Amino acid sequence: MSGAGWVNAHTHVYSGLAPLGMPPPRHEPSNFLEMLERVWWRLDRAIDARSLRAAARLYVAEALRHGTTVLVDHHESPSFIEGSLDVIADACEELGMRAVLCYGATERNGGRDEATRGLAECRRFIRSNHRPLVRGVVGLHASFTLSDDTIREAGDMCRELDTVVHVHVAEDRADVDDAARRGYRGPIERLHALGGLPAGSILAHGVHLDAAQVRKADALGCWIVQNPRSNRHNKVGYPRALAESARVALGTDGFVSDMREEMSVLLEEALAHGEDAAVVERRAAGGQALVAELCGFTADGPAAPEISDEMMNDIRAEAREAAAILWKRMAEL
Repeated sequence: MSGAGWVNAHTHVYSGLAPLGMPPPRHEPSNFLEMLERVWWRLDRAIDARSLRAAARLYVAEALRHGTTVLVDHHESPSFIEGSLDVIADACEELGMRAVLCYGATERNGGRDEATRGLAECRRFIRSNHRPLVRGVVGLHASFTLSDDTIREAGDMCRELDTVVHVHVAEDRADVDDAARRGYRGPIERLHALGGLPAGSILAHGVHLDAAQVRKADALGCWIVQNPRSNRHNKVGYPRALAESARVALGTDGFVSDMREEMSVLLEEALAHGEDAAVVERRAAGGQALVAELCGFTADGPAAPEISDEMMNDIRAEAREAAAILWKRMAEL
């Protein structure tokens, strides 16, 4: 592979096995929170080292075949926290993918102890990683699963390590409503007030931010990453207010890293919501600006090694075996 590549500015590599027969939830979700609880949060609790390695190798290999040369990943595996970022980083390094990794600290399963372990994994990885193709940042899941103390700790860690936060923001109204119950106008205001939004931070989604909040994120030097296929699939809405910022990039939120398809869906959604195509088309290049600013990566860097059909077949075989075991474990949760 040579020449310019795509940047996927927000994804979840751990979902790489999902297309391989992930069982449907026992009860159909009726809203976004139920989708998280009945599908994605059960999946991430079931992940162990073997399934993560298989998912990462499959996701990265397919991303490269689709022309994606940089991934900005947001990882969560509550049953396998310590060392999880190394598993993803090794897959990226093996296959020639440049990546920015974090562990998304949360309190949704084990309270503050779980969040502390997640942040510690970010610190450990940022300090110990010496892979030339991979960088680490600090991760938070979403503010509605976090206490004030965890947000403050994440901000302090960013200042200590001279890095940024990668966090979900206003993907669904639930995040906005939670911030309001805590006395804030929204999740951006809460994160900022607690010191958890250093300049350059990556805010995934922003669907339910209004124009003033998008301008505030822009003024703070934050990036917002739109995820059109995921937002449409989860029926959370369309982020019309993102037109208020030039610091907007494009991600897949765990969908296969086919950025041409993501761009196609973005243009469809923009047309359906009366947004200027010229405005949203610039978001494809936003990811390149994001990773260049954050860590000096470019999508036009050294060509990744070609992934042969034989290697791809081996990666897929490993993935199918790991997926079958993962679905059994997921069914027991």
